[in-house]
Amino acid sequence: MPERPPDISPDSAPVPWKAGLRLIRFHNQTGTALLLLPTCWALVLAERGYPSLRLLAIFVAGSFLMRSAGVVLNDLADQSFDRRVARTKTRPLASGELTRRQAFIVLAMLLVPAAGLLWLLNPLTRWLSPIALALAALYPFSKRVLHIPQAMLGLAFGWGTIMAWTAARGTLDETAWTVFASAIVWAVAYDTIYAIQDMEDDRRIGVKSSALFFGSSIWLAVGLMLGAMLILLLAAGLQTGIGWPYFLMLGAVSVFFAAQAGTLRGAVTPAQAFRMFQAHVWVGLAILVGLIAGFVI
Repeated sequence: MPERPPDISPDSAPVPWKAGLRLIRFHNQTGTALLLLPTCWALVLAERGYPSLRLLAIFVAGSFLMRSAGVVLNDLADQSFDRRVARTKTRPLASGELTRRQAFIVLAMLLVPAAGLLWLLNPLTRWLSPIALALAALYPFSKRVLHIPQAMLGLAFGWGTIMAWTAARGTLDETAWTVFASAIVWAVAYDTIYAIQDMEDDRRIGVKSSALFFGSSIWLAVGLMLGAMLILLLAAGLQTGIGWPYFLMLGAVSVFFAAQAGTLRGAVTPAQAFRMFQAHVWVGLAILVGLIAGFVI
């Protein structure tokens, strides 16, 4: 009789690649786009409309790797919560399809090339990079403590603007902090909309979110944050002396923001909230087009 092969324990088994791709949300890159776009704003402003293709390529790759690493960290921290939420209970870690050891292997496979990209950047940007990882790691735990954990997400997603600015200029200027602040309030706004999907489950299991905190005033809170974002982006444009197409685009975006705030005054279904959240990718692209046009035209 042929010898029976030894059993492979789940912890020593290789990572199933399909589950690994679902772990990093490979088929939904909305989060990557929302991380990348403010970084691109910073590059365009720092290099006055003509960003380095080399830096663009580095930050596109870095945004994909770090957003993917961020969702792995999130799922590792929230595994027990995810099992109790309808929308997330089928995630690979929550469902048991992947072990925690396998998730850490995926995390390492993301962080190693991300660290390699840093060596293509200047020393100041490399020194700033550990802050990005620290913010990504802290965000999942902020949901246990902060009533508006989306603020921590905003810091994590906005930090790319600081790194992009230093990568382009080798220094930090006032405008870099203005764009950083705009990215923070933008993330709080769109992730509050995203959190509407899980309000009932979050309330039941005791997870904090800005959607629960603002309650019936979500429309007002989101409207104020989007308004603050526009004011900060207006200030960034004035600081850099950008041309009129950029300000015209900000005007068009403000109309869209007003429409979203109006929609939030009524009942919003989870599916509708997700579509409203995804629409912010187009907002970010519109602002990017306005920035480029403001320097080129």
